[in-house]
Amino acid sequence: MHALLGKKLKQSQMFLENGFRIPVTHIQVGGNVVVGVKTEEKDKYSAIQLGFGTKKNPIREVRLANSDATSIPPLGTIIKATEVFKPGDMVDVIGTSKGKGYAGVVKRHHFKGGPRTHGQSDRERAPGSIGQTTTPGRVYKGKRMAGRMGHERVTIQNLMIVDVGEERIFIKGLVPGSINSLVMIKKVGEDKKFIPLFKEQRNGK
Repeated sequence: MHALLGKKLKQSQMFLENGFRIPVTHIQVGGNVVVGVKTEEKDKYSAIQLGFGTKKNPIREVRLANSDATSIPPLGTIIKATEVFKPGDMVDVIGTSKGKGYAGVVKRHHFKGGPRTHGQSDRERAPGSIGQTTTPGRVYKGKRMAGRMGHERVTIQNLMIVDVGEERIFIKGLVPGSINSLVMIKKVGEDKKFIPLFKEQRNGK
């Protein structure tokens, strides 16, 4: 196993042992249940289907490497975060970005806008020309224009796990999506220069 589903809870800040302050995203991962299994003999590939929570479409499929195919967990198994991740792991986080509604080209595609002088007061956030005339006589597919922005599948790569609990993991940095949205966390490697979180000592210990 190298991936789990989770729910984005909140964003905060923590301190490393070297004194650096870092942004941290809290993700709830308790309750990942194996609800389906794919095998080489029947489906021509190895994978498990994970279920999480009660929201609509909370099931995701996780492909397994050949080395993991021999130890596929049975249906109904609850997978704990500590069995998959540890502090210092590098992960990719996949989620659905926040919807921004209908947006213009300056906000959506970071266009510069038109000139602010020479009588162009109404062109400041306009897209400008969108193509040629007779040839080709049409607008090319994929032309960047105004339209619906956000609410798309987004992957943030190479984030670091700074702490792991039974029900929650803590990831350095920000992840896509709104609070309580579904995300998938995939392990991609390890940080060899990992610095642990500073944990306050109490009762003289």
